[in-house]
Amino acid sequence: MPTIVHEFTWPDRVVVGTIGVPGERTFYLQVRTGKQIVSIALEKQQSAQLAEKIDEILDQLITLEGNPFSVPTGTPIELVDNDQLDSVQEQFRTGTMSLGWDPTTAQIVVEAYPLVDADSDDDLDALDDDETDASEMLLVRMPVGTARAFAKRTREIVGAGRPICVICGQPIDADGHTCAMPEA
Repeated sequence: MPTIVHEFTWPDRVVVGTIGVPGERTFYLQVRTGKQIVSIALEKQQSAQLAEKIDEILDQLITLEGNPFSVPTGTPIELVDNDQLDSVQEQFRTGTMSLGWDPTTAQIVVEAYPLVDADSDDDLDALDDDETDASEMLLVRMPVGTARAFAKRTREIVGAGRPICVICGQPIDADGHTCAMPEA
């Protein structure tokens, strides 16, 4: 069966956002071009690592002599996007992701594949196959300024979770928190 590719070459919008209250949030990578919108669910840690790795790639590109790709050191103010997610219809829950750089277009390239259910024998075989055997995938190409803004927003979204208890180091729920005092 051919892979369904949700491809966005120069997206109007690419963001990570959440639905739900801290402690019960679902993270989504949402991409939009015109009226085409795709939302895929991510784990919080996947979101954080994606932002971190995008910044690492951009920071390495800055060090190239003459910064030939005009990579910004910070987030261009005109690309800041603090709006809520558009209407979310989850396309799939993300399993594997890959991140790359296309020097011909000066774009960060993100590929996301659905989570494979490891309980099924058929799916265990799929884990050994190449990612291209997936039934669908998301392919996003974003220019360097958009990528910098994406990483900044994603870090802020990830960091906006529950506050941490200074005594036990565990997250504090909105409905209260009881922690075990460290033994003396």
